[in-house]
Amino acid sequence: MDKKGRVYVCHTYYHVYVALLKELNLPKEERFKADLVLSLMSNDFETFAERVKENGVFENVYLFDEKRETYFPEVAELKKDRGNIVSNMINRIKFTKAFAKAQEPFVPVDFSKYKDVCVFCDVDPIGLYLNQKKVKYHALEDGFNYLKFYDPVPAKSDNKGCWGLKKFFSMGLNLIFIRDGYSKYCIDMEVNDLSVVKDSFRKYVEVSRTALAEALTKDDKELMMRVFVKDFDSFKAQLSNVKEGEKNIIILTEPLLTDLKGREKLFQDLIDEYSKEGCVFLKPHPRDELDYPSVFADVKQFDRTVPMEILNFFEDISFDKVVSVYTQLDSVKFAKEKVYLGHDFMDKYEDPSVHRKDGK
Repeated sequence: MDKKGRVYVCHTYYHVYVALLKELNLPKEERFKADLVLSLMSNDFETFAERVKENGVFENVYLFDEKRETYFPEVAELKKDRGNIVSNMINRIKFTKAFAKAQEPFVPVDFSKYKDVCVFCDVDPIGLYLNQKKVKYHALEDGFNYLKFYDPVPAKSDNKGCWGLKKFFSMGLNLIFIRDGYSKYCIDMEVNDLSVVKDSFRKYVEVSRTALAEALTKDDKELMMRVFVKDFDSFKAQLSNVKEGEKNIIILTEPLLTDLKGREKLFQDLIDEYSKEGCVFLKPHPRDELDYPSVFADVKQFDRTVPMEILNFFEDISFDKVVSVYTQLDSVKFAKEKVYLGHDFMDKYEDPSVHRKDGK
């Protein structure tokens, strides 16, 4: 039986944005023939699947009720630290098999039927599942230059101690699973910019997302806007508040701090600080559960479900400044000045050991 073409497994709106960038850079006769699997583990995606179907950008759209190991108490028990590497490794091998088996009833498609399986964020259960099912797949970098600020990369920092053995157990024997390409059935790991990745690994493949976006035509951009903007009139109305002659600052929120009151204070402080310079806008993060429209009702805001990159497609809109704590701003074209606050800023709101890994 002939295999189907491509399928993308996406956990965020940004993942779908990148998947569409890739599709729109194909020859016209090859576009829109892929399937899309939306994992509900991190996002509920609201009415997004319907808009995807209405615009015909994927052949089929499937919802995946992907489960963390905590959903299965008997599986989660196997992740407990047993105090020594031998016992931990035995349990990790058991965990890998048990978790894949427990996940299977929730998987909406037979991935073995596809020629190309493309997975964003294979650290999520889907990566382990595909390896246990012996399905080859392509891993894609989670966020824009996500690996840039990790040294060592997460695959290695997550597996300190006997790295060589763990790597062999994953890549050679498929007894355990390691993320981001360090698994037996991962064909390659697509990254945006190899020069910023502090790791040398044969599976890394560079595909510039900036170049993909720059290759889009006006029609392509309009299609992207139709897919991602659920209420176009409301979105345009917010954009109309960006006035020439007045300094406009956009603050990108993020799901920082587990305490929502602490998060509210953090972004209230930023709003207060940058309101001194001009008119402040908020772009809530898609996975940020703080109710910004209620908490900051007097601040102009954009729909949280729209990837910030979509703002690049509105050619007549430009902010004077974009402010971010940790969101990477390399892909931002809609602001004249970029402010990346980073660790020094976060030190004021939580214990530095939480966000400064390895003391950095």
